[in-house]
Amino acid sequence: MTRTASTSSTTISRPSPTVLRSVFTAPRAAAPGPGDATAPVLSARQLRGLGIHPSTITRRCRPGGPWRRLAPGVVLLGTGEPTRHQWAQAAIAYLGPGSVITGVDALLVYGMELPRPRTVHALVEAGRRLTPPTFVSVERTARLPDPVLDGGIPFAPPVRAAVDAARREAEPDRLRALLTAPVREGLCTVEELTTELSSGNQRGSAAVRTQLRRLAHTTEDDVRRTARRLAHRCPLPPPRWDVTITDPTGQALGVVDAWWDDVGLGWWVTGRGRERPGSSATAVGEQEGLALTASGVALVRTPPAMVRHHPEVVITELVRAFRGAARRPRPRVLAEVHRFVA
Repeated sequence: MTRTASTSSTTISRPSPTVLRSVFTAPRAAAPGPGDATAPVLSARQLRGLGIHPSTITRRCRPGGPWRRLAPGVVLLGTGEPTRHQWAQAAIAYLGPGSVITGVDALLVYGMELPRPRTVHALVEAGRRLTPPTFVSVERTARLPDPVLDGGIPFAPPVRAAVDAARREAEPDRLRALLTAPVREGLCTVEELTTELSSGNQRGSAAVRTQLRRLAHTTEDDVRRTARRLAHRCPLPPPRWDVTITDPTGQALGVVDAWWDDVGLGWWVTGRGRERPGSSATAVGEQEGLALTASGVALVRTPPAMVRHHPEVVITELVRAFRGAARRPRPRVLAEVHRFVA
C-alpha cells in the first residue's frame, strides 16, 4: 500500500479509469447482498462532472438500483454495506477539500488493530459550519495537520491520530492501548505524543496526560532492559549504567544511560534528558548534549525504536563509535554512577 505526504489543502482527485468504468457500466439493477469493497465512492458533483445527469444519479440510487446514496451528495457505486474504508471515502467526499480523517480510522491505515468506533472522526478547518451525516464525527481545528494520502483519502499522521483518538476515549484500558500501540510499532514516541497533546485542544487531555506519564516510565524501563541485553552482545567491554558526567570541578554536564569510561563514550537510549521543573526533557537533553560534546565526550544517541527493532544496526554504530573514541585522548571528565536496576 503506497502512501504519500500531502499538504493540508486536500483536493478530491479525478476518478481513475477503473472508477470511470464503474460509472458507465453500472447494471440496470442489483439485488441486495454483501458490500463490494472495490466499489468507489464519489460526490454527486464529481458524477455530474463526468457527464452523468442528476436524474440518472437519482434513478440509480433508488431501491433495487445499482448505486447507494451514503450521504447528501455522496454516492457509493455499488450496493450492500460499505466497508470502513468506503465510509472514510464518503466522509471526505461530503466534507470536501481541507478535511482529514483522524483518530482510530487513521491508525487502522497505519496497521493498528483497534476496535472501530461508531463514527468516522474527521477534522475540518475551525471556521467551517456544517451539519455532518450521522456516520461522521466532525472536529473543528485551527491546527489542521498535513495529511498522508492512502487510496486518495487524506489521513492524519500517526501522532495526531493517536492523540485525537485518545482524547475521546474514556475507558482506561482502551486508552492505554491507543497510546501504547503506535509507540511499540515505532510510529511515534511518547515524547512526540506528549508534545502533540500539549500543542492542541486541551479538552479531554487530563486522562491522556496521566496515561502518557505512566507509559513513559514503562517504555523507558523496557528500553533499558533491551539496551542492556544488546550491550552484552556487543564485542565491547561492559559499560557502566545510568551515569552522571561531571567536569573536573564536579559541575554536572549531563546524564548518560551507558558509559564506557576508558574511552569517554556515552550512550543515550531513553531520551534526550531528564525533565526538570520549568524545562522539557527535550530542552534539557539538548543542553546536556551540547555540554557533553563540548567537553569531548563521544555521544551516541539511539532512538528507542532502533533499540527494539534494529539491534544489529545499533551494535554496529556502538562499535564504530567506541573505536573512534579510542583513537582520541580521553576527555577530562568524571563519572558518577547512580543506583538503578533495570
